[in-house]
Amino acid sequence: MRVAVCQLNARDDRKANLTAAGELLARAAAAGADLAILPEYVDYLGPSRGLPAAEPVDGEFAEFFAEAARQHGIWVHAGSFHEIGPDPEHTYNTSLVFDRSGTLAATYRKIHLYDVEIPGRVSYLESKTVAAGSEPVTVDVDGVRVGLSICYDLRFPELYRQLAVAGEAHLLVVPAAFMLHTGRDHWEVLLRARAIENQCYVAAAGQIGDHDPGRTCFGRSMVIDPWGTVVGQAPDTVGIVVTDLDLDRLREIRTELPSLANRRL
Repeated sequence: MRVAVCQLNARDDRKANLTAAGELLARAAAAGADLAILPEYVDYLGPSRGLPAAEPVDGEFAEFFAEAARQHGIWVHAGSFHEIGPDPEHTYNTSLVFDRSGTLAATYRKIHLYDVEIPGRVSYLESKTVAAGSEPVTVDVDGVRVGLSICYDLRFPELYRQLAVAGEAHLLVVPAAFMLHTGRDHWEVLLRARAIENQCYVAAAGQIGDHDPGRTCFGRSMVIDPWGTVVGQAPDTVGIVVTDLDLDRLREIRTELPSLANRRL
């Protein structure tokens, strides 16, 4: 399987964001990708006062990426968007996955919400406006089991162990808008840990650059193999990185170092 992680700088212009995402998907298709992965909040990343109206799972956002999947004949993981939530005060942070025909194949709502207070650096309460999902999700992509997650989920290894064991995942996907100050110290370390401990490929698509005066995202979108080696990494700009997944290598690692089989709960 050939995977493309797409690195985007979404801002407060929804139309421009979707246009830029569509261009990255076209580049991914031209590079022969079977699956293209976009970052968290493709639809909007800017001041909260300018948030666009949330959409249903079958709204314009979904229609845009379903058509892109059909047009290019590839699987599209549309990062995430603001889905209508359980009440007027809360949305869901939701990932959609479309197959090559544009059919919706999976929906995942972010489980872990970013409620963080770092004095003098960041104060962010995602749960104030976002409702948490509750269901881990895996999806079959051309015979490859793919486990879904979003950004802050990355800090909770129990979710990924469930995706790898109960969900039988071969690939773990992490669309993100990781902040610069945590990204430079934690992003790669956490991604490599999730790959090593679950003996899975990890594909992480990040937002890059400034989005509003108080938010800068780290970028460094990458693909990591089940041994924990970074096999593809994007430079610090908008663009894509394309990597081939070697599933024989995955099976070899799991056979020679059977840590999943050796678990004692």
